[in-house]
Amino acid sequence: MPPRNPPPPPGLVIVDKDRGPTSHDVVGKLRRIMGTRKVGHAGTLDPMATGVLVVGIERATKLLGHLSLDTKAYTATVRLGVATTTDDAEGDPLGEPVPVDVTEDRIRAATAVLTGDIEQVPSAVSAVKIDGKRAYQRVRDGETVDIPARPVTVSTFDLLAVRRDGPFLDLDVTVDCSSGTYVRALARDLGAALGVGGHLTALRRTRVGPFTLDHARTVEQLAESPGLSLDLATAVATAFPRVDVDDAAATDVRIGRSLPPAGITGTYGVFGPDGAALALMADRGRSSRPVVVLDPAG
Repeated sequence: MPPRNPPPPPGLVIVDKDRGPTSHDVVGKLRRIMGTRKVGHAGTLDPMATGVLVVGIERATKLLGHLSLDTKAYTATVRLGVATTTDDAEGDPLGEPVPVDVTEDRIRAATAVLTGDIEQVPSAVSAVKIDGKRAYQRVRDGETVDIPARPVTVSTFDLLAVRRDGPFLDLDVTVDCSSGTYVRALARDLGAALGVGGHLTALRRTRVGPFTLDHARTVEQLAESPGLSLDLATAVATAFPRVDVDDAAATDVRIGRSLPPAGITGTYGVFGPDGAALALMADRGRSSRPVVVLDPAG
């Protein structure tokens, strides 16, 4: 039997996802490209969306549930003139198109109302769970879905350009928002506020947490030249506050022991004298305890 190839080093791959594949599809391709089954993703992107998808390789998959991906940034195109069943271009039109005759001032006023701390009703085909079942699955099963509004923060909802396409107006916008915000719901609500209906026709995620398109490569580029975007130590140092410890403390961390508190709020990365990322830890009263050990002893 020929020897197995050694597993790839742990770290993050920041993918610039194409339109069409699901996030799960991307993970499947990365498993083949990177030569390991230990691949996972954080911050799901819809099939129609492109841009930043954070993928963990080997031990870095343990980071995914702890990454601070609470803010995201997008560029998007909103079509005014008709709403759809899915709030995006993949849904069926809700009624006939309406000729759009609204000024940029009215559009900017409406986006301003949708900026800040707002209550947003997610799209009916979102992944929000209702009584343990995804909303989109309930819609596919023919159920009527009533999703309650939830608080989100839209830091930026800026109009970049307006283009006419027949009876429609296409708006190029940028959005900075909290995790859990649905940009297609913003498109829906903007169209409703202007009385003409609206839906999303294009969406590109340019940033999730600290990870941007500057870090990203397409699946095709990765297939030609496999490799990490950030090794494990760089990924931890990018996403978390850093604490360096000596050899004795590093040994304790590797076997899951507590350390004296670091005086840092939230989760932070602990690094050994050699620069290796040992663990994610968090202060708990009079000690710092491992959240996840990344470089265990043995």
